[in-house]
Amino acid sequence: MATIQRHSPTGHAAYHDLLRSLRDDAISDLRGTPTRVRRGAKIYWYDSFRVGSDVRKTYIGEETPELLQRLDRLAALREAREARRQHRTRLVRILRAEGYLGMDAATGSLLSAMAAAGVFRLGGTLIGTVAFRLYEGELGIRLGFDQLGQTGDIDIASFERLSLALEDTVSPPMQSILGDFAFDPVPALAREGVWKWRQSHSDILVEFLTPSFEAAEGTRPLPALGTYAKALHHLNYLLAEPIPAAGLYRSGVLVQIPRPERFAIHKLIVADRRRDGPDSLKAVKDRMQAALLTQVLAEDRPDELAEAFDLAWQSGPQWRARLEASLHKLPEARAALRAAGAGIAD
Repeated sequence: MATIQRHSPTGHAAYHDLLRSLRDDAISDLRGTPTRVRRGAKIYWYDSFRVGSDVRKTYIGEETPELLQRLDRLAALREAREARRQHRTRLVRILRAEGYLGMDAATGSLLSAMAAAGVFRLGGTLIGTVAFRLYEGELGIRLGFDQLGQTGDIDIASFERLSLALEDTVSPPMQSILGDFAFDPVPALAREGVWKWRQSHSDILVEFLTPSFEAAEGTRPLPALGTYAKALHHLNYLLAEPIPAAGLYRSGVLVQIPRPERFAIHKLIVADRRRDGPDSLKAVKDRMQAALLTQVLAEDRPDELAEAFDLAWQSGPQWRARLEASLHKLPEARAALRAAGAGIAD
């Protein structure tokens, strides 16, 4: 196996300090009173405030111990906003000096605008190579050019049912955000909503995706994000329990990405789906990213990696066939999974 290139402990600590500060800022932006709402087995928190005679609610997040701690510190967080912003600017400078990958202006400015509008707060999750780049900070590893294979696409996925349950929506509307960055809708099939947008002066594509729970992969609405999405199989596995991440743009941008162990296993699955036809080059990139992440996670988080693999392996014969096909081409990934304790044959 290749030697894992790692960032210094100082850089890794600076990244997580940046992430904590961005999460603190997300809470300090509240306009009104935090309100607790139970829906079935889930508990959500909303920012309740008045606009004229109306009471409006903006989604904050699902209840977690970390969220409750931040809500308890709300007054102090509000007072320290400017000091945190200056601190984050210094942290981004440190991370760039350490060799961490920054976001280019086009990607960073767009994701910053989406974050401000609530895309990631409302369940949007970055997937694809843009998300993969952010595991550099989460895992403290150095990424090589061959492992990135940037395609220019920005893929954002979310659950349709979550989008309906939150009863909130991005502001300004998604069409307005994308229009401000010169993105035009790519014509969709008759009677289907637009889920893909192309920037007029570049090759950048923004695509919205959602898990498919039916035999056919069509399009579905994402009300919270104010758009339609292409429905794809296996995405429900990828999107479970996503994590926050910090993009290195200006003083940092807070986004959401899949758990690294699920990203690695999902890449093994989609690599086999793409093995033929126009996406065959993407399959090579998928396998390279999966190989690196399985090697890192087998060393650093073996229990999480084994659990993620076993869950996918037990999801049916089609899942197992795709995993086996990719692992046949990646003996190093198979060895890493065995070393982590995954239930996989030699």
